[in-house]
Amino acid sequence: MPHRVAVLALDGVKPFDLGIPGQVLEQAADASGRPLYSVSICSLGGRPVRTNQGFIVSPEHDERLLAEADTVVIATQDPRRDMLGRGPLSPDLVAALASIPATTRVVSLCSSAFVLAAAGMLDGLSATTHWALCAEFAQRFPLVDVNPGVLFVDNGRVLTASGAAAGIDLCLHLVRRDFGVDAANAAARRCVVAPWREGGQAQFIEHPVPVHGDSSTSSTRQWAVERLAEPLRLADLARHAHMSVRTFTRKFRAEVGQSPQQWITRQRVDRARRLLETTDLTINEIATAVGFADPVQLRTHLRAAIGLSPHAYRRAYSVTRWSDGETAVPGAKTS
Repeated sequence: MPHRVAVLALDGVKPFDLGIPGQVLEQAADASGRPLYSVSICSLGGRPVRTNQGFIVSPEHDERLLAEADTVVIATQDPRRDMLGRGPLSPDLVAALASIPATTRVVSLCSSAFVLAAAGMLDGLSATTHWALCAEFAQRFPLVDVNPGVLFVDNGRVLTASGAAAGIDLCLHLVRRDFGVDAANAAARRCVVAPWREGGQAQFIEHPVPVHGDSSTSSTRQWAVERLAEPLRLADLARHAHMSVRTFTRKFRAEVGQSPQQWITRQRVDRARRLLETTDLTINEIATAVGFADPVQLRTHLRAAIGLSPHAYRRAYSVTRWSDGETAVPGAKTS
């Protein structure tokens, strides 16, 4: 069966964001063209929901759908609404969230992170929301480690996306995580979007101090991606960018939302996943090819990122060849 996704629409929902899960996830298909996800929209009590654009949507399902889903998505609300954790959540919303099984993945888009935080579902976790709301979010929910510089945060069971189009990035990440890189890339092509956007939402934050001259670290990031097998010391990156280590580190974090070391590790893990999916290289060879000192480092970082060892990831997502030579989508059933 397809992976079941339930999207909860609340009053003040943004129509664009409400449509993102269905638009992106339903583009993911296996080698025979069968959909990998089914996406349905629900509301509290199955009641019509007024959007922030002045029209009403009438979902076909009520909140009972949340208990049956594999993934629950809370769609973005207009931040001007009184919900967003600025007061107690309504009893019916509290009950609906409580009905979500502990094994079900939960996703918030943009401002709906306030709903999850108000319900206590983000306590002790890292999370993000639209950068313009992060200061208020951090003040209201001190138990949550808010990160204003990234497009999305994946805590395993609970994921949060920043503003607007970051919901697309997060949905593609879900496809990548569930069914592999090839499936996500194919879905991105059908949606006519980039399968992976460089940088985080830090690049969109309105900085009070203007930046003069060519201060971007983008060329150095590209340079590093082409040399992942090399040591890539921080001093080497700063030297390539013609900056001091301190200046480079500050500018890099401002643009990407991560430290250079964290970003390089992510690139190496992503490259390793691609090689595990598409090649027959040994784990040792892959570790060397992506710049990890040994297979233990690869195993440690891959497990930290997605919870799987290299061998388990390869078993789950390796691209298989059909008898007629066609490539099957990683993770898809063949029959």
